[in-house]
Amino acid sequence: MGKILIIDDDQVFTNLLSSDVRATCPLLKLEVCNNPVSALALLRKRDNDLILIDLEMPALDGMKLYRYATEVGVEKNRIVILSARDPDYLREFFPMGSCLAVLNKYEARQKEVLGMILKSLNSKICS
Repeated sequence: MGKILIIDDDQVFTNLLSSDVRATCPLLKLEVCNNPVSALALLRKRDNDLILIDLEMPALDGMKLYRYATEVGVEKNRIVILSARDPDYLREFFPMGSCLAVLNKYEARQKEVLGMILKSLNSKICS
């Protein structure tokens, strides 16, 4: 329990996010995939408690990865969509109930929400 998969082509962002997660939620196991095509095999495993998917990526965007993940049986409530776009814009493509959360990855309040999700998962491991 407590395995997180981060799929984002921005290596600087994934390094920062990984550092934050390891510092605040040390019990979580992290796997980072900076190549969205390589992520397909990781999604088929369906062994992640949480999957963070960047929406804007070359070759294979987050919407396609999201669809693939749900087609191979990943539960929607285990997926968080991340983007640099405005949350209202994102909710047009991911309405409530289509995934756990849709967050702007650079907005401070949105980062707090992601932090709460991660800390909740971390605390479940302790129980």
